[in-house]
Amino acid sequence: MAAHKEPSVLHSVADLLDRPVATDQLLQTMVDRIKQEVGAERCTLYLIDANTSELVSKVAHLPELKEIRLPMGKGVAGHVAATGHVLNLPDVKGDPRWFSGIDAKTGFETRSMLVVPVLDRDHKTIGVIQLLNKSEGLFDEGDELLLEQLAEQVGQALDCTSMRPADHMEQGLILDGPLNHFIGNCPAMKELFDHILSAAPTDATVLIRGESGTGKTLVAQALHENSARREGPFVHVDCTTLPSGLIESELFGHERGAFTGAERTVLGKVEQAHGGTLFLDEIGDLPLELQGKLLRFLQEQRFERLGGRKTIQVDVRIVAATNADLEALMSSGRLRTDLYYRLRVVQLFVPELKQRGPTDIEKLALHFLSVFSRRYRKRPRTFSDNALRRLVMYDWPGNVRELEHCIESAVVLSRSELIDSEHLSLPASVSESAITVTEGGGYAPGLPLEEVERDHIRRTLDACGGNRTKAARLLGIGRNTLARKLK
Repeated sequence: MAAHKEPSVLHSVADLLDRPVATDQLLQTMVDRIKQEVGAERCTLYLIDANTSELVSKVAHLPELKEIRLPMGKGVAGHVAATGHVLNLPDVKGDPRWFSGIDAKTGFETRSMLVVPVLDRDHKTIGVIQLLNKSEGLFDEGDELLLEQLAEQVGQALDCTSMRPADHMEQGLILDGPLNHFIGNCPAMKELFDHILSAAPTDATVLIRGESGTGKTLVAQALHENSARREGPFVHVDCTTLPSGLIESELFGHERGAFTGAERTVLGKVEQAHGGTLFLDEIGDLPLELQGKLLRFLQEQRFERLGGRKTIQVDVRIVAATNADLEALMSSGRLRTDLYYRLRVVQLFVPELKQRGPTDIEKLALHFLSVFSRRYRKRPRTFSDNALRRLVMYDWPGNVRELEHCIESAVVLSRSELIDSEHLSLPASVSESAITVTEGGGYAPGLPLEEVERDHIRRTLDACGGNRTKAARLLGIGRNTLARKLK
């Protein structure tokens, strides 16, 4: 039996879980560690896609194929996902459950296999870990025990990501979103994800634009975390909070004696960010008299401390953000034109919450519900249909931040495990009667009931982004009933 080893998947990814890193990077770290710990030639983490009920190879030591999708029950991995039982096959070719089609595509020869289920905190199967070919000998009972311990830690780690579990009656995870801590898959968010992942590996200056509460800081952090500078500092400067008399010193530092009270040399934010990223939040509030010095720094990466004569060179990437109309500021003379064009090398636009649609709003609400239920040690909460309707119909002037605070309040104040509409701290103007009238659609009198039903189902399904589980819940019918009606 193999010697006991201390599982260390959580230790490997602990510093990544709270950061907006690429999800595949997070999962790949786990897979690499598992392969190393158990000593296998290949390791694959399959997750169950809640929307399709398929097994998806999210990360794998599989250079030949971009992705594998297996129906539940197909192959050894599909069998383990369907049954929840561990399988240790010393000779796969003699087992009828083995699916040889993948080896045929990759050219890899699978001899032995060890597969265990990955469970969530409610002990539902959300995926499987599959090891191929023990590096020395065959997988034994010690390897089984070790892999089960590692799989338990993988389940705990997944619970801390933005991949949320399916509904309590469903199996698997909602897998959308390539970045941890980002929720949503509306077209505007998909475009934002693509632009983040394209811009992050470069040193190009990025200007992030969007209303307050949309998540501009999270975008800036994602640019840093997915860049080669991720091990360097991420220095956040809020230009709205800098005292007007000290803003130059805050940014560029000062020498001893530079002004009354300057008893020692102090490094500014620019110097503190050396080797990393400097995030200038609300750049539209930067005083005009300091914009020239910032422009020179952007162009040359050089500056002098206040009261100093020595030119200092640093290596810093600049990311700026604003909710202001920079073009109007430029036209009125409050923003230098040359600084404006130097900042907007790459522009990223973060959409308002109301523009992202009901599907994203519901996903965010469910994510925050899970987060705050764990944080405040409450039993898992669920939303009533009325609460969900009220959430998706509200205008959200405060964007994601307002939604987050609304859900946090509901979790803290509700004593029931069911969050209903009265638990939501939203303005009284958003009434259930208004929602009912809006969703009724104003059908013409005498329209055949069959036509009304067909149109209502179609519009509900469209509003849910094609997700039949959500549509069935909002319609108050079972998923199988919805499937029959769609036929």
